[in-house]
Amino acid sequence: MKEREIYFLFTDTGTSLAKVINFFTRRDLNHVSISFTKDFTTVYSFGRKRPKNPFIGGFVQEDITSDFMANANCAVYSQTVSEEEYRTMVRKIQEIEMRQHEYRYNFIGLFGVLFRVKIKRRSALFCSQFVATVVQDSAKFNFEKPTYFITPYDIRKSLENKLIYYGKLKYYRESLQPLPAPQLVLDERTIPKQSFLFHISNKFKRLVIK
Repeated sequence: MKEREIYFLFTDTGTSLAKVINFFTRRDLNHVSISFTKDFTTVYSFGRKRPKNPFIGGFVQEDITSDFMANANCAVYSQTVSEEEYRTMVRKIQEIEMRQHEYRYNFIGLFGVLFRVKIKRRSALFCSQFVATVVQDSAKFNFEKPTYFITPYDIRKSLENKLIYYGKLKYYRESLQPLPAPQLVLDERTIPKQSFLFHISNKFKRLVIK
């Protein structure tokens, strides 16, 4: 059966809101996004619509090369899922994307998580609630609580031993770039005179001189 890789990006942008959430949760990397490509060309989450305004939020496609994201600390995890599970996840995101104007960021729901109070709101999600909603039907994820109580740390726990990168986000895509092929530089001083390369290099030099 064909399998697919999906990717999870956990970030900490160092904003005031992130610091407050870190303080209450006693955890780091309290924002989570999901992508279906390793290089994160398209990254989905619920977060800020405008980087400088934390109070205007909803469904977003994040740009990891932006100034707001590039300097964030991050952890990248991967998970293998079946082709059917993969298609189900893609379809869920497409459905939310088509109705994104109806969705808003679930700020009130964050307090529900902190104080363990059920606050289930229609068409309102926070980042980990969104990701958990997308992946919850996969056999690889077995959340023991409803999505409106799921934190980024809960998702990270479910991805144990799936970490593929930890560090600054701006260095992650650089780590995916292949190293340039080494160039062969012929130096007669390092080539034995009996070798084939020595004779070829001498022959080439004589042709250039002529």
